[in-house]
Amino acid sequence: MAALSGGKGWLRGWLPALQLLRRGSKAVTRHWKAMHFQRQKLMAVTEYVPPRPTVPPRCLPAPRDPPQEEDAMSGYVRLLRRQVEQAFRSSRMVAVCQYNSMPDEDVVTMRHYLRKHNIEVKFVLNEIVRPVLAQSKYRNLLPLFVCRNILLVSPETRAREMLRVLKGIPQVNLLGACIDDTILSRRGVENFAQLPSLEASQGQTVGALALLPSQTSSLLQRGPSLLTALLDEHIRRLRGTGAPGKPPQEQGKGNH
Repeated sequence: MAALSGGKGWLRGWLPALQLLRRGSKAVTRHWKAMHFQRQKLMAVTEYVPPRPTVPPRCLPAPRDPPQEEDAMSGYVRLLRRQVEQAFRSSRMVAVCQYNSMPDEDVVTMRHYLRKHNIEVKFVLNEIVRPVLAQSKYRNLLPLFVCRNILLVSPETRAREMLRVLKGIPQVNLLGACIDDTILSRRGVENFAQLPSLEASQGQTVGALALLPSQTSSLLQRGPSLLTALLDEHIRRLRGTGAPGKPPQEQGKGNH
């Protein structure tokens, strides 16, 4: 017996490589159960019944459709176009520039220096500004709006100050401008900036206009003054000869 138990001792220490274990499932404690008849009657009695409207629905006006997103967008587009029209109408100088991406700090600095000269920066979309220009007298500016553009508007003609500020900003390139209802290219704006101020031009114009009448007046007065001088000299000579009262023609007859 001892030998038999000693011979089968290896069976107690051996375990198979694959073991199948069955885990017990949880007991289902909730099953569908029909509602009690008394409770069904209670729920039916206490069910909310909305009051009937005083006016039948067929007699009410048809509800309006809520505003669509396209209508709201079209209203916003009309507002932007109206702002562009106002900018062109109230500004003596409108410059069109090509705008390249630049840091926000540089944009703020550019706005600051331009605002010191009463020049405002307006970012516009081609889809907004092109329909406005196509129906106005500024339609010749349409070829300039082919990329991302900005407008520099001012109620005064500050072309010299604008060029001075843009000279230090290579990301903004001047394409053209409309100054006093005159469309100018970049070269035209540069030539306009070299002109003297309005006060100096007015002074030069007044001086030039005053010079011609003064010269004309001197030329017109030169003949009478010369004639007066000759007559005075002739009278003095007649007085020297002793016949101060005779006219020149009678004195000539007496000599003959």
